[in-house]
Amino acid sequence: MTDIRRTVLWVVFTMSLVLLWDGWQKHNGHPSMFSPSAPKAASSAPGTPAPSGVPAATAAAGASFAPAATPAVAASEKVTIRTDVLTVTVDTLGGDIVRAELPKYLTSYDPTVTDQLLQMVHLQKKPEFTPQPVVLFNAAQHYRAQTGLVSAQGPLPAHTTPMTAVAGERELKAGQDQVQLRLESAEIGGVKLVKTFTFKRGAYTVGVTHEVVNTGTAPVTPQVYLQLVRDGSTVTGGAAFTPSFTGPAVYNDKAKFHTIKFEDIDKGKVDIEKQANDGWVAMVQHYFASAWLVNEPGSREFFVRKLPGQPGVSADTYATGLVFTLPTLAPNATATQQATLFAGPQEENNLAKLAPGLERVKDYGMLTILAEPLFWLLDKLHGVIGNWGWTIVALVLLLKVALYWLNASAYRSMAKMKALAPRVNELKERYKDKPQEMQQEMMRIYREEKVNPIGGCLPIFAQMPIFMALYWVLLSTVEMRQAPWIFWITDLSVRDPYFILPLLMMASSLFQVWLNPPAADPMQQKMMWIMPVAFGIMFFVFPAGLVLYWLTNNILSIAQQWMINKQLGVN
Repeated sequence: MTDIRRTVLWVVFTMSLVLLWDGWQKHNGHPSMFSPSAPKAASSAPGTPAPSGVPAATAAAGASFAPAATPAVAASEKVTIRTDVLTVTVDTLGGDIVRAELPKYLTSYDPTVTDQLLQMVHLQKKPEFTPQPVVLFNAAQHYRAQTGLVSAQGPLPAHTTPMTAVAGERELKAGQDQVQLRLESAEIGGVKLVKTFTFKRGAYTVGVTHEVVNTGTAPVTPQVYLQLVRDGSTVTGGAAFTPSFTGPAVYNDKAKFHTIKFEDIDKGKVDIEKQANDGWVAMVQHYFASAWLVNEPGSREFFVRKLPGQPGVSADTYATGLVFTLPTLAPNATATQQATLFAGPQEENNLAKLAPGLERVKDYGMLTILAEPLFWLLDKLHGVIGNWGWTIVALVLLLKVALYWLNASAYRSMAKMKALAPRVNELKERYKDKPQEMQQEMMRIYREEKVNPIGGCLPIFAQMPIFMALYWVLLSTVEMRQAPWIFWITDLSVRDPYFILPLLMMASSLFQVWLNPPAADPMQQKMMWIMPVAFGIMFFVFPAGLVLYWLTNNILSIAQQWMINKQLGVN
């Protein structure tokens, strides 16, 4: 019974290292040990046209429809609209949004440990790096937002249809609240489509109005589709060791929030609620997301699918979207459909205001039920403190206060075990050839001294879900990007550039081992000293905010354990 606590802790540490290594493998594009590898997306030259990917008309409008063939290369113009928070490029070929820059969010330089050591040893300097705005829609990933029309009655203007941009302002001027871009298509199938994009100050949303005009002589029942298209490559957001879900997400009141892996789309394992009266679709990645939002209630069809291949595009591309059926239009009649495109950071409070459930795109893993209240507390603390680094310190302090008696029980048990260690070692030496008698004598001592050999483990297991949930909160919170703490820590979302925090964390972990009772088995004791070093090396590539959390927790734990050891007279 003496070493049960050590064995349990050894299992916890080992599993932690296994999970961390698996996360590192996935971050670097290697297969996970627990699931099949995601499909690799082959690179392609920027500017390569994306697959046509026009959805078929749904059953609500009649039989399926195959779009008319379009030229492989059609004349187009790239129109750029600039606001204070977005720089968006719209292609007049179909009115696709093909690029969205976020000037307030810059890319971060985060080299691997090996690269950093090579720079220190050989180059004696860091490579030049100029931060650039984060880009969501882009040609390199075939990532774009598309809309258009379909009908069972024949081809209509789609995202493969050339459009004409109406002259107007292209930049949000001082004193203006919004700027608009209007695109008009030629008549196809007796229907003309007019798209109006509305960009507002301070907003990561774009209002998209579809004006459908029946210029023909027969009634037509058009359907508007909204879709997001991209390849299957994973985006980590710039910080090392931060695997996070990348792919489509669907939300409605029937099935709530549902994410779909790219490999599941390849295998045909897409299980979503296809018809609903509300909901949205999104493409999710670490820290950022795009989404088509239509908050007005109304029947819509959801789809997630792999797009057919097209010459010049070697990467697998995927689409998720919505289809809305408009009322039947008589000749010369007009119908309007409103939608909102979101392209921006996963700021939880702002997402919740845009659409029901949109805050769910922020990936908390399996511990969402604990992570959400922890983020709420973190956000409230930041509102008072104003610095995310000190906010993390304050949060750990509050958790330590809340869990004080639970931790005190564990540390008191460990202190008593340390005080009894000489007597236990003497028993082991005396009864080394009589294991049964040795166990009986040890249990007698524990009963007399009122010590539970595994008392130091149970509180640790009780707190593990809280700590893991907090880990995901710190890992997923976009507000940590480029948020400074003090001195050399200028970005809590990337690793410490000088490894000072990881080294301090490693030293504090070693000091904790010294405070704990020694293991009776010499090999096990050596491993308890090796584990903090191995764990600390892992933390060299962790975001600084996570290391700060762990270091603060270690320091407060040491203070509490030291105080209890003094109270019990344990050296």
